[in-house]
Amino acid sequence: MDPRDYSYAEPEIQQFVKDFSKLIQDEALTPQTDPNTKVINFRQPLDLQKYLDVEIDEEPVSREKLLELGRRVIDGSVVSGHPRFFNQLYSGIDPYSLFGAWLAEVLNCNVHTYEVAPVMVVLENYIFKKLSSIIGYQDGEGVFCPGGSFCNIMAIHLAKLKYDPTLKQKGVFSIQPMVLLTSEDAHYSIAKGANFLGFGTDSIIKVKTDDKGRVKPDDLENKIQQCKQNKTTPVMFMATCGTTVLGAYDDLEGVADVCQRHNVWMHVDAAWGGGVMLSDKLKHLTKGVERSDSVAWNIHKMSGAGIQCSALVVKEKGFLEKCNAYRAEYLFQPDKLYDTEYDIGDRTVQCGRKNDVLKVWLMWKGRGDKAMAARVEKAFDNAKYLTEKVRSTEGFRLVLPEYQCTNISFWYIPPRLRGKEETPEWWQEVAKIAPNIKARMMLKGSMMIGYQPMSTKGLVNFFRVIVGNPICEKSDMDFIVEEIVRLGDTV
Repeated sequence: MDPRDYSYAEPEIQQFVKDFSKLIQDEALTPQTDPNTKVINFRQPLDLQKYLDVEIDEEPVSREKLLELGRRVIDGSVVSGHPRFFNQLYSGIDPYSLFGAWLAEVLNCNVHTYEVAPVMVVLENYIFKKLSSIIGYQDGEGVFCPGGSFCNIMAIHLAKLKYDPTLKQKGVFSIQPMVLLTSEDAHYSIAKGANFLGFGTDSIIKVKTDDKGRVKPDDLENKIQQCKQNKTTPVMFMATCGTTVLGAYDDLEGVADVCQRHNVWMHVDAAWGGGVMLSDKLKHLTKGVERSDSVAWNIHKMSGAGIQCSALVVKEKGFLEKCNAYRAEYLFQPDKLYDTEYDIGDRTVQCGRKNDVLKVWLMWKGRGDKAMAARVEKAFDNAKYLTEKVRSTEGFRLVLPEYQCTNISFWYIPPRLRGKEETPEWWQEVAKIAPNIKARMMLKGSMMIGYQPMSTKGLVNFFRVIVGNPICEKSDMDFIVEEIVRLGDTV
């Protein structure tokens, strides 16, 4: 082994860094804003495996081969920053956040103690102070988690220990059964959390939603009353700001009234829709969020930070550490040369933790509050335009007449099915349309849009367009409708 192969001071390594930086700029970053390029060069899994030459041998490949493999990785990947990528609840990374991501990788530090991550600890404390203020918490705190699902799982963990702090030692089987409540349209991470934390999925009680996908507070009240009659303990309700499919914002004021009346931890999953809190025009959608106990907010979604930047914000300062601290002697010595309040590792169930805050802080610093709000507002404007375009175009049918968020859902009815009686058999034919059109657009590489059924509402497969990329214009909204017609008229 030659130690020079690991030294960034060596000319050959410096040249390699320059070469791969140029590759990323020329082939991954610059083309992604061009609507004439493909969103994806789709290959079947075994073909992709062969193309990437995935097998690792005893002997190394050359640096030239590594660069070629990097080129193939780019070519085989989905271009999430493309203006025609509408598939998921995120889009391309903000350039300033990319700066933070690269810097974080170069520094390669673990965010658990001030001694190894002084800058990151200071920045993380500041960002959570700012997020708490935006939410309306007087003295909140928080921690970055590995994804929005993990934020929601952490909230279950906190709710359990708020109900009974002795469960940290005794475990969940020491008391009568606890239950978790959420809406029937909430994210499935609550089921993962119930399983992961030992509650079991049978402990989840689903609360009804209205025709727009918003939870019904009166049904929440009824369900909690039923829990008490059944001698089970409701410990948490998870509300949602921006449901995954319909983009619904729950009535947080109504939910908070019920939760406070019954002393139930109120968690808000704002992983997708939390970005509206940055906008004076849109923050009314989260009215009442300040009454919650915790909020999950994925800043890599609506706000454009690099994946992942998942913030769990908690109203009660010190509660995260109270629930998670074990004061490992090799990390959290009490006699350090600085204030050990800055050793933040015990705020989470993790030990080592990736540095996510640089992606948020540098982006926010580079944009300022106004541009952060403007990005969200533009997405809502484009979504409203798309809604009207879909409404006015023959063959398209909106799932809902209006949408609260930038998830725009609709069916496309091809000419062969128009004007026919809408029997169950007809709807089963409609269910086949979105998957067929999706396959065609993937093979063509022209755009990517998700689809799904919605069993809670008895709905067959429909398209779900996610509008969020700030480089998208009205012309890109027009393209969605026009391309579906081109691809779908003969389906």
